Amino acid sequence: MHTQYIARHTLTRRDLVKRSLLGAIGLGACGMSPSLVFSGADDNPLAPQPPHFPAKAKRVILLFMPGGVSHVDTFDPKPTLNKDHGKSFGKDRALAGSLWNSKPYGKSGIAVSDLFPHLGECVDEMTFMRSLHGDKGDHFEATQSIHSGAMAGTLPGIGAWVSYGLGTENSNLPSHVVFCDKLPYGGSQAWDSNFLPAYHQGTRITPGGQPIANLQPNPKFAKQQQQELELLRKINERHLASRSDDSTLAARLYSFQAAEGLQRTAPDVFNLAEESDKTLELYGAKRGDTKSFAWQCLVARRMSERGVRFIELIDQGASGNWDAHSNMKSYNKLAAQVDRPIAALIQDLKQRGMLDETLIVGCTEFGRTPSAKTSQMDGRDHYKDAFTCWLAGGGVKGGYTYGATDEYGIGISENPVHIHDFHATIMHLLGFDHTRLTYFYGGRDFRLTGLAGKVIHDVVA
Repeated sequence: MHTQYIARHTLTRRDLVKRSLLGAIGLGACGMSPSLVFSGADDNPLAPQPPHFPAKAKRVILLFMPGGVSHVDTFDPKPTLNKDHGKSFGKDRALAGSLWNSKPYGKSGIAVSDLFPHLGECVDEMTFMRSLHGDKGDHFEATQSIHSGAMAGTLPGIGAWVSYGLGTENSNLPSHVVFCDKLPYGGSQAWDSNFLPAYHQGTRITPGGQPIANLQPNPKFAKQQQQELELLRKINERHLASRSDDSTLAARLYSFQAAEGLQRTAPDVFNLAEESDKTLELYGAKRGDTKSFAWQCLVARRMSERGVRFIELIDQGASGNWDAHSNMKSYNKLAAQVDRPIAALIQDLKQRGMLDETLIVGCTEFGRTPSAKTSQMDGRDHYKDAFTCWLAGGGVKGGYTYGATDEYGIGISENPVHIHDFHATIMHLLGFDHTRLTYFYGGRDFRLTGLAGKVIHDVVA
């Protein structure tokens, strides 16, 4: 047994399997259909769990902008780079200034690109970490890294780790959900639970008319469905009896219970009919909209209200992503789709008294080069050595910048933040010592931050 685990994690996988199985057996023995009605916290493998110490945040909303957002065109503007646009920068390369101006916002006077006028109005609620750096310059690997800390291979994503550590506040909804229209680089591995118990894996929400497949049950077959589930439960129990160390089947048993609760509660979460015209206007959403990033942000707020622990929104819609090797002007449309909804999410949560306990994370997998090929000055290449991510709410300082890059945005000149440090800070805000939230697998303890990571205490309020 590993003493560094928090109370819940002193349980072995065998214990978790037995406990989740007992919940399913107990329901069946009472003649009840598999649903999320548990006799006690121990029956539910996703029951709420205390963190290591009092937390600043209770939940996370992660906004992932795939493709590698250019830091010098968004949240780390560089006037000197603009001034020296076209200056030679090595063979067949030149410095590339931004197409957009920037200006200071709020009491803090933090400069933000003209691409984000709405988000600029929120800077006094935000911390900008302008000195992020990673180890991978390939989209696939960098996407894995910003989600899981993995420098090679695949590991559980941060959403799965948060679910594992905290459980859920609402057993009728998943603890970990991901809004994703088109799969990002690396596909669903970004929200996979990997070796963590399978019920910590992200539930994919596909924006549109049917966000979750088979969400609406057919009343004509309700009785037949219950009989089939009861038969399947008995077969699964018999199969599990000789394989009690396998968490996958226990997770499947739990998923049948979760499915009925989801069918009862999720349609209400996705239905914005009760939202006022004023709220819809704030987000820039139209009535009947079920697909836009505005709809996703508003539903994320509704899920936060209902106790979902980790909600990720992946900006991978009809306009593609932020991978601008050419045509930087595409940023106009990309930014317009997300700027107002993200600002509205921050403002809405603050108005409802929820921002202090909800950590909003804005991130991408890497930045873009401040230089360009002389033959293609309308684009930028991948750049892992410096980029910007930001935090809002959840116990972080408002109107604050941490770290800095040089006058061109090429090198980090102050307080570098590795991806492991970024993850360690997020876990700290959730009340975890990232070195102690571990899972024993394959003969050793794993954690989100690998063997590295330090908390950036300067960004904590």
